[in-house]
Amino acid sequence: MFERFTRDARSTVKGAVAEARQTGAATVTEEHLLLSLLALGALDPLGVDRTAVTADLTAARRRGGMSRADEEALAGLGIDLREIVSRIEETHGEGALAAPAPRRRTLGSSLRSALGRERPAGSAGSHHVPFTEDAKRVLEQSLRIALGRKDNHIGTLHLLLALLSRPGPVSEVLTDHGITYTTAESTLQP
Repeated sequence: MFERFTRDARSTVKGAVAEARQTGAATVTEEHLLLSLLALGALDPLGVDRTAVTADLTAARRRGGMSRADEEALAGLGIDLREIVSRIEETHGEGALAAPAPRRRTLGSSLRSALGRERPAGSAGSHHVPFTEDAKRVLEQSLRIALGRKDNHIGTLHLLLALLSRPGPVSEVLTDHGITYTTAESTLQP
């Protein structure tokens, strides 16, 4: 599948791995894919404020991946999630509610080699950072979207559309910033 990725899409995936390594994350997540798309400038034609999106992703991570709908439901019961998160972080440190790393699984050899996995052991940045199941599903969904659009390649648009097609904090943050599946599809070229 990775051979169908454009240069920018490959850079996005490699950038997501670099984002995960840089932050010391045990896995590459959907959030890392979005941060990489932002860093690449793939969302710039949509008028995205990179700093604001990054801050909102950080806030979502602090909520432990809970959606705003969950937060609103708790507020309806008189529970202030922000206060709870704040108290937990005072005791256990920032990001204490972030989801635990999933079990490690290996990636297919084509994706592993495309990400530079063949570097000699001990070289800088050579430790393997696996993709979460959700991040893998985004990559698979990008292929389905490309095939559905009858595109012969997978580009950054397909990766973005795959992120937008999956419920969760990443698509929620994007939607908050006016980026929907429809706006991305109509504004960006594959």
